[in-house]
Amino acid sequence: MRCLLLIFSLLPFLAQSTNIVLSNDDGWAEINIRVFYDMLTKAGDSVVLSAPAENESGTGSSDAPATPLTKPCEFNSCPANSPPQGFNASNPRLNYVNSYPVTSMRYGIQTLSPKFFGGAPDIAVAGFNVGANLGPTTLISGTVGATTEAAKESIPAIAFSGTTGSQTAWTVNPVPLYATVYADLSANLTRTLVAGSGDNKPYLPSNIWLNVNYPAVSDSSCSSPADFKFVLSRINDAAVGAASDVETCGTTRLPTETSVVGRTDGCWASVSVGRADTKGDASASEQAVVLGKLGTVLTCLP
Repeated sequence: MRCLLLIFSLLPFLAQSTNIVLSNDDGWAEINIRVFYDMLTKAGDSVVLSAPAENESGTGSSDAPATPLTKPCEFNSCPANSPPQGFNASNPRLNYVNSYPVTSMRYGIQTLSPKFFGGAPDIAVAGFNVGANLGPTTLISGTVGATTEAAKESIPAIAFSGTTGSQTAWTVNPVPLYATVYADLSANLTRTLVAGSGDNKPYLPSNIWLNVNYPAVSDSSCSSPADFKFVLSRINDAAVGAASDVETCGTTRLPTETSVVGRTDGCWASVSVGRADTKGDASASEQAVVLGKLGTVLTCLP
């Protein structure tokens, strides 16, 4: 783990500033996305947040034009009768969209990214979600919906989800431990992917996204980013006769993300490689690309 910590601590110095669009399905004023935004920004990245005005969990890939608000945004973060899209008065990089996660991500990529970056973002990230998004849950997750939307628009994309937490306002003080831990891990995995790609863009193959899930955090267990280990996994169980996965850890069959995160002998985080068009598992060759880029932080299960 000392090697892992050293790699993570050096990433802010090794990686250049990355242009990132950040979204979620829990809403623009939820504590997780705000802590993640702060962590990415402090690491030196250029970030624009574009997320739903309300909690849109479980809306999958639903999409609809944004509409004026008839009531305040979640946690009273904007007043009733606000316009379809808006931003924080003190930080215009914090944006809401009164619609679904997919719509919010598209607005971030197509409208906000040209405004702030002068073009498309380098990468899109979503989350980290309140609650895990494992296996079949990916089909209905709005966080996954936003992520796959970015991948469909040829933007490398990662969905992050954490087991611990509940819907919490961005104003809560102190910041929950789980939020800080998950944000640190997510920011560093994002920068590991960027650093592992060198000068080669895009950072992921076409139509590919990553699904990252974290186990529970508490004061007595998994209370520090240093406690966690990342494992390459698959989203769903492999069907009988299914093609092999990438060869790693002495096998050609990856563990499912549910089995990784559910282990009780450590703090195991899963990294699955998915296809945006199906939200299912990618091929062995596509998994191999991710293994090559994230190999410095991936480990094998005992």
